[in-house]
Amino acid sequence: MSLNYIKNFYEGCLRPPTVIGQFHTLFFGSVRMFFLGVLGFAVYGNEALHFSCDPDRREINLFCYNQFRPVTPQVFWALQLVTVLVPGAVFHLYAAYKNINQEDILEKPTYTVFYIISVLLRIVLEMAAFWLQSRLFGFLVHPLYFCDASSLEKTFNFTKCMVPEHFEKTIFLSAMYIFTIITLILCMAEIFEILCRRLGYLTNQSQS
Repeated sequence: MSLNYIKNFYEGCLRPPTVIGQFHTLFFGSVRMFFLGVLGFAVYGNEALHFSCDPDRREINLFCYNQFRPVTPQVFWALQLVTVLVPGAVFHLYAAYKNINQEDILEKPTYTVFYIISVLLRIVLEMAAFWLQSRLFGFLVHPLYFCDASSLEKTFNFTKCMVPEHFEKTIFLSAMYIFTIITLILCMAEIFEILCRRLGYLTNQSQS
């Protein structure tokens, strides 16, 4: 029984019931994680060390950097990737527990509805992440950041800070927006595919 449970769990996780879902999980998801893990560290890994303000003092640099980055981009995007996987993971756990295979998801209306709901939740989470990303990081990384350091030192209100590698960060930021948009398109296409396959199954059943 336990071996069947593990077998069904891995089959459900590695083989979604749609072609688009399989592409999204195995290819695009891997590319997105590789892009974030490898290139994200190269672009953002030493940002705090090279973030400098005028005057160039450690406490001012740290204070202004925390103001500039209330959440580090790597942490935000890692949380985004984990969060959007939750609906699909919950469905696959349920499918493994009930011994549901890919054909059952397409042929039985209850399972079809549950799967579509999991994809819709993924869409909602991606849209929420897109909105949060735009609020936290904007769409451009400017070379200068004006920091309100009056609470740290009252001798001045604003200090000018240099943002390292701002052009590379803008490109990376744009790429993460594009990844989110592509994921949304793939999710909507997956819903369309599963509805078409469900309709085709019902048509074949009525003809036979």
